[in-house]
Amino acid sequence: MRHGNSPEVTHLDADGRPAMVDVSGKQATARSATAQCRVRFPAAVARQLRDGGMKSAKGGIVDTAIVAGTMAVKRTWELIPFCHPLPIDGVRFAIDWRGERELEIDCTVRTVHRTGVEMEALTGATVAALTVYDMCKALSHAIVLGPARLVAKRGGKREVGKSP
Repeated sequence: MRHGNSPEVTHLDADGRPAMVDVSGKQATARSATAQCRVRFPAAVARQLRDGGMKSAKGGIVDTAIVAGTMAVKRTWELIPFCHPLPIDGVRFAIDWRGERELEIDCTVRTVHRTGVEMEALTGATVAALTVYDMCKALSHAIVLGPARLVAKRGGKREVGKSP
């Protein structure tokens, strides 16, 4: 469904019904994507987490977030209806403080396939952020997640941002 020069919505068939994109005619190429999600803590909670080495009563917060995010990347196709199951060649997380109160979570995903891994990177970053929230919610329910966004994408027709 294309209107003038506007981009095409890809998950609709000719009749406007939901449909998975057919990628069988595309060339398999190296693809990567990096997504980011932030977690903002109340000042006292951020201080407590920093002083406690990013540990909670449930364990190591960053390590648990990385494991949860990686598991989510591998299961994205089960969560998002029109995502293709993809061979995931690599997942990397970078988690670090930005300022006194914000934790920045970057998730980079790589594959060689006919379709990109933007949704996998976004899923990994957001599930990692949700895991941080879950592990810290006993300290405060005023923790804020987001924004979540795609920061880079390589391979395929369109590239976004800096190389992951």
